[in-house]
Amino acid sequence: MTKAFIFLGPPGCGKGTQTELLARELKLPHIDTGSLLRKNIKEGTEIGLVAKGFIDKGQLVPLNVVSTVIKNRLMEADCANGYILDGFPRSLEQATELDKILDELNGKIKKEDIMAVYFDIPTEVLVERLVNRRSCPKCGKIYNIKTSAPKKAGFCDDCDVELIQRKDDTEETAKLRFETYEKETHPLLEFYTKRGNLQTINANQSIDKVWADLIKTVSSIV
Repeated sequence: MTKAFIFLGPPGCGKGTQTELLARELKLPHIDTGSLLRKNIKEGTEIGLVAKGFIDKGQLVPLNVVSTVIKNRLMEADCANGYILDGFPRSLEQATELDKILDELNGKIKKEDIMAVYFDIPTEVLVERLVNRRSCPKCGKIYNIKTSAPKKAGFCDDCDVELIQRKDDTEETAKLRFETYEKETHPLLEFYTKRGNLQTINANQSIDKVWADLIKTVSSIV
């Protein structure tokens, strides 16, 4: 049976960690929109040069460019039987575009096969998570100085490199990001609920408990 997933949830909800875990568990490609764009830019592809033009000007990459990158990736052989989409779709417009892409590809995975998983968590919890989030600039490992602090304060357990805090991980910025999410992305929940393809996970738990709930949910539908 084909397996295709979209992970939905506000910034800091933990879906990135769970995406990596599920991708390894099910041996599915993890398709990260940001990484795809950076890869195309680095390789100097035609679509990468177009995307770079917008990014260099501080502008958002247009939907037609992003959708082309996504479509090209979904056409690759390792996506034939499933994948996990990360960072796309983020709006109703993008969800409709994804439907068009799947119709055009006419492969094993149809738009009706996409399962959306929503990581539900209170806003106040997310704000606290982001404010206390630190990351390793070398390996990218994420820590929380309150709930998952490194063994040596301020330094990565694996690299022994000093941890950094993202400039936008402030309470004010975090709240603005959530407002943007609610406006643009939250309506996707209704979109996939109406289609009967939405599953909800309580993300206000430990990583291990969220993973246990996720794998139980996934096991019931694949």
